[in-house]
Amino acid sequence: MKTATMPALRVQPELRQAAEEILRPGETISAFEEESLRRNVAFRRTQQEFIARGLASRDETKKTGVYFSSEETLTELDTIITSAKKQARK
Repeated sequence: MKTATMPALRVQPELRQAAEEILRPGETISAFEEESLRRNVAFRRTQQEFIARGLASRDETKKTGVYFSSEETLTELDTIITSAKKQARK
């Protein structure tokens, strides 16, 4: 697939200086910007999927009338975490 360019990014000199100060050895501003863009895209996709699951759950709950208390939910989550920790120790 062919690569594409992103528009130039205008920022305050202080922000550019701050970015340059945290670059890893051999890293460029362009590489830093690309990594930041990739992470933000991934985060927003995850966020959209999370919201979609929440809305679907809400709709299912309204349809079925089956609700769970926060205590029931937290107890179930504790059970899942305990089980995962046991599995990790094996």
